[in-house]
Amino acid sequence: MLARRQLSRPAARVRRSRREPSGDGLLWLFDLDNTLHDTSHAIFPRIDAGMTRAVSELLEVDADTANGFRTKYWKRYGATVIGMVRHHGVDPQRFLHRSHDFDVRPLVRAEKGLAHKLKRLPGRKVLLTNAPLHYARAVLRHLGILRHFDALWGIEQMRLHGEFRPKPSSALLRYVLAHEGVPARRAVLVEDTLDNLRGARRAGVRTVHVYHPGTPFARAHRHRPAYVDLRVNCVTDLLLRRRPLRG
Repeated sequence: MLARRQLSRPAARVRRSRREPSGDGLLWLFDLDNTLHDTSHAIFPRIDAGMTRAVSELLEVDADTANGFRTKYWKRYGATVIGMVRHHGVDPQRFLHRSHDFDVRPLVRAEKGLAHKLKRLPGRKVLLTNAPLHYARAVLRHLGILRHFDALWGIEQMRLHGEFRPKPSSALLRYVLAHEGVPARRAVLVEDTLDNLRGARRAGVRTVHVYHPGTPFARAHRHRPAYVDLRVNCVTDLLLRRRPLRG
């Protein structure tokens, strides 16, 4: 019964005055960080410091010990909050708010005209991020693109049978699609993290890799993996090169 209640309202819905045209009939599942905006510029250092501070305060340990927990839980579960909940009984909402407790407005950097470009991209848009919902909503609102999304899935909503199952979980992708009422063949995940794209492909979802050439991470992935349908650098590229994703 508990699991059913936790699954009953999984996504935050965004009220809009009118629905955007369906276009190709696709459902675009957009990641947030380093996909819709550049977190490497200033936000990632804030998140990094916030995570360490939250672990240190909630577990009452020093910064070095906190970083050790962070690294271990991120590698094991894909999200620090999962380890904090499973091994320490920490309230996930408290942890997520403490770790992302900063003003995003002076830190956000994104491509120009992003709102207009998203409006021109035919199909429904849904945000799918392993970040907390309050942080995601603040970034989208500051970018002026919140109204272009039908629903927001933050890590709080990524639970199956009471357990956190964030990206790259294929089961999570299938669950999202079921609630959005779209078959996998009509969905596209736009994402900068290859592991998450691999998980989406296992669920039958088409994939777009937002690739940032010139970064240390990008140099290890010069060649497009077989599970990536399209590689782009930004939403502008997606508008110009989305033809292979149709049909």
